[in-house]
Amino acid sequence: MLKLIVPDMTCGHCTSAVTTAIKSVDADATVEIDLEKQQVTIESTAEAAALATAIEAAGYPSVSAQP
Repeated sequence: MLKLIVPDMTCGHCTSAVTTAIKSVDADATVEIDLEKQQVTIESTAEAAALATAIEAAGYPSVSAQP
């Protein structure tokens, strides 16, 4: 499981863009987004770096969340 903080994520459009970016790397990924915490939780077999790069390419820089 990968948890990322995405500070620029503030609305439904943002969640859709981030989810689409993740799904472009792993179509079978499970994505949970908490807008209030600006946190994305991802269950995926893809590498964390590839997922973070896809989110950043969509315009949403992210940082790893602390456990």
